[in-house]
Amino acid sequence: MELSSDRGAATLEMSQVKSKNDDTFDGDGEYESLPPDVSVATHMTAGAVAGILEHTVMYPVDSVKTRMQSLQPDPNAQYKSVYEALKRIVRTEGIFRPLRGLNITMLGAGPAHALYFACYERAKRSLSNVIQNGGNSHIANGVAGSVATVLHDAIMNPAEVVKQRMQMYNSPYKGLWDCVQTVTRTEGVGAFYRSYSTQLTMNIPFQAVHFITYELMQEQLNPHRHYNPSSHILSGAAAGAVSAAVTTPLDVCKTLLNTQENVALHSMNISGHLSGMVNAFRTVYRLGGLAAFFKGVQARVIYQMPSTAIAWSVYEFFKYFLTKQQLEQEAGSGSA
Repeated sequence: MELSSDRGAATLEMSQVKSKNDDTFDGDGEYESLPPDVSVATHMTAGAVAGILEHTVMYPVDSVKTRMQSLQPDPNAQYKSVYEALKRIVRTEGIFRPLRGLNITMLGAGPAHALYFACYERAKRSLSNVIQNGGNSHIANGVAGSVATVLHDAIMNPAEVVKQRMQMYNSPYKGLWDCVQTVTRTEGVGAFYRSYSTQLTMNIPFQAVHFITYELMQEQLNPHRHYNPSSHILSGAAAGAVSAAVTTPLDVCKTLLNTQENVALHSMNISGHLSGMVNAFRTVYRLGGLAAFFKGVQARVIYQMPSTAIAWSVYEFFKYFLTKQQLEQEAGSGSA
């Protein structure tokens, strides 16, 4: 997720002087006038909260998305729409079934997003200084997001494997720990990173499209970069929808690698475990043709739009709030 871009160094320095002189933080002032030296702890705290909320609020839709991406689903797990899927899952499998796997997602999302945002902010600022003298640079935003994605996915990939296996219809695992132990014993530790290359291949273009779309939307809705929650929500939702739609084929392949869907692999006479992005692409195409690469696209877009809107609004709010507290404390200690 791309963050609102920083202004030039001169503007930032002037705003810092203004804040110190006023001994207060101007809540109505421009969001971009926040100091450039916001602590790493602020970015990590805001990012962790945003990441957890992003993944938990819309988790039931994510569960549906995983099932709808099944290449050869059980007759009892074939759904026409997200709403119909949720209704049938709750009716036939219990009200808490769409939340299965949420615990591992929460455990992974906090540290993954904390590192992601901290790395992104640092890399974006450094690259912007080199490319555009501290101004906004789409190239810096995209590269910084790609670098941060490597760290984020290194933490989230094992969580994704466990989560998606527990989301599948008739999942054989009793719980989180049983899934981890069974996969480790039967497939080895490497199973938790079998889809890592595919995840990166998907997320790097996902983030690039996401950042560019978000920034373009911000330029239209919030050109002066004031702290404007509604602009963050709308821009985040649009960026999530576009990036989710164009990267759905890669997400289908990632799901196949994570779940190792038994019925589909057996029908292709694939023994052992499927590995590698090329093999995943070939298998998806042979099982369902080009249409198979867009299985679950509706659920993926429906999931990503509010998820990214939540993540952006929560992240920007906590970054704003924590920085405001920091400046007020500095102003108080200075006047004392």
